[in-house]
Amino acid sequence: MKTTTFKLLAKLNKILLPSFTKKQLDISSASKLQLAIIGWRAFVTINSLK
Repeated sequence: MKTTTFKLLAKLNKILLPSFTKKQLDISSASKLQLAIIGWRAFVTINSLK
């Protein structure tokens, strides 16, 4: 159940949230909102792979 929830969230993240790697964003110059989005996407991705 937990894995399927995170897999659904990962698909929604891919659709709704911007991809900063495609924009070649430098993490050292990222704003706090951008860092929060990067952290959220990483958290969801890690949990969907468990």
